Amino acid sequence: MTPPHLQRYLHEHIPLTAAMAIRVVSCGVDAVHLSAPLSPNINHRNTVFGGSASALAIVSAWSVVHLCLQNTPHAAARIVIQNNSMAYNEPIDSDFAAISPGPDRDQWQHFLKSLQRKGIGRIKLRSTIFAAGSPAAQFEGTFVAIAPR
Repeated sequence: MTPPHLQRYLHEHIPLTAAMAIRVVSCGVDAVHLSAPLSPNINHRNTVFGGSASALAIVSAWSVVHLCLQNTPHAAARIVIQNNSMAYNEPIDSDFAAISPGPDRDQWQHFLKSLQRKGIGRIKLRSTIFAAGSPAAQFEGTFVAIAPR
């Protein structure tokens, strides 16, 4: 899937991504890199609203799962977030980005086996929020894929 294709998909299926003006910088099974401008995500202190930073991190990691499932028999699985944590290192007062690396091979194989056998798979992913080239926040979340009935 190309960055424009993923961006179109996100904006159509997750309307918040359009409202946040999220842009797909690059995407693949090895990593997803998203960016967002400050202006539609600003808070009362002229910094990025924490919910926007969290949403960008969630969408980048969700996109990794979505892309990794595309070339498997489980492409139609429903992907949801089960839980997450976010650690903010500093206020973000500029455009910002999220980079989520793909899962390691063993972790991914375990996830696929569970999805195949039980119809549900869980996987933990991370994402880093960058602002002005420096890490500004860290995300970790568990995503669940549910096979269609």
